[in-house]
Amino acid sequence: MTFITASLVPERMRLTIPAQHFRQHFPFKIESAVYHLARMLCQKYQGAIWAFYTLSNNGFYMVPDIEESVHIICENGYEGKVSKDAFGIICCLYAYSHLSFSDNSELSKLCSGHYHALREFALEHAEAMAISRAID
Repeated sequence: MTFITASLVPERMRLTIPAQHFRQHFPFKIESAVYHLARMLCQKYQGAIWAFYTLSNNGFYMVPDIEESVHIICENGYEGKVSKDAFGIICCLYAYSHLSFSDNSELSKLCSGHYHALREFALEHAEAMAISRAID
């Protein structure tokens, strides 16, 4: 079995890597959706600098530079504390899922593919149970 690995995107590539994954949709649709969902899921979230990660299965996700433990309340009834890494994964999964229903077929296809790639990684994550409960 091959495990999916995450690699931090270097500062000098913060513009090019997201564009490779999402084209022009990243700053206008993807990034803003992730930030909006972070505010919805965590009442204490007030904004942050987010690190970008690529996955060995061609996925991508973002992680905020905030306290390690994040209390989230999800629309599906899940409530709990997760690490900032799991919080980033959850926010991105929510955003990708939501945007996969876009009328823009290119955006829809990109987000659907990234949802499934990130979900594969999430299932191997140390907090896989909490992530699954949050997105279910």
